[in-house]
Amino acid sequence: MSGLESIEQSKRVGSAAATRWTPTAQDEHGLRAMELYGNPAESEIRVPSQPEAAFEARSLAALVVTAEWGLPPALAETTVLLVSELVGNAVRHTGARHFGLRMHRRPGRLRVEVRDPSRGLPCVMPSFGTAVMSGYGLMIVERLSERWGVDLLPVGKKTWFELRVGDR
Repeated sequence: MSGLESIEQSKRVGSAAATRWTPTAQDEHGLRAMELYGNPAESEIRVPSQPEAAFEARSLAALVVTAEWGLPPALAETTVLLVSELVGNAVRHTGARHFGLRMHRRPGRLRVEVRDPSRGLPCVMPSFGTAVMSGYGLMIVERLSERWGVDLLPVGKKTWFELRVGDR
């Protein structure tokens, strides 16, 4: 599949030694978002379900992965892409006013969860070629993540992914 040739390389990058995080101008938005919504690595945060929410969630995810957990920038890039896909689905398809974002770090793994009030299950769309411009989000999540899934809750669902992390 065109454009997906470097997936295996992306999966291996997370095992490289972590680099020391130093704040940049790009981190400013993540820091402001963390002040506004909280830290998704400490507890689930609630983010308004608006188109710009994906930017907020991406900024928070990048900040947690690099600054808080000290993981490599390449792993942060993959996390940010997958967060964007899950949040985009929650914003576009659920009609919710808010969604929840939670990040966990365990030995050898990081996990990101996006909770919304819809019980509609997401599915990976079949490949239609280049004529279709959307519907590939979960295919990207499936290809880049170690595992992903959906947990039905009494109200709504939690869609999640896990990435392998090389422990120091």
